[in-house]
Amino acid sequence: MIFRAIIAGLVVAAVSLIAHRFPRIGGILLTLPVVSIVAFVTVWWKDQELWNISKLARETLILVPLGTTVLRAAGIIRTPRARLLAAFVLDLALVSATIGLWFAFGPKIEN
Repeated sequence: MIFRAIIAGLVVAAVSLIAHRFPRIGGILLTLPVVSIVAFVTVWWKDQELWNISKLARETLILVPLGTTVLRAAGIIRTPRARLLAAFVLDLALVSATIGLWFAFGPKIEN
């Protein structure tokens, strides 16, 4: 658990530092599935069952595109911070609703 948190923190810190100076490289780094791979490995070490990794991969495959709706405001807005914050709050509500609808009405994966 601590190992995953350290990896995630390092990825966020590195991307933030690099993206400040080189936004394109920061974007490339954000698309790398480093945290997902670490999660797959730790799930494997815990119980060594491919079924659990398969379930995690399928849910990730669906939820990542649903979660990218939060990038809309950040990608297009060029206004003062107050409007940017409002756009992020609105996008977070949209992402929450989208993912909530998926959990409520999407197909269920059997255990």
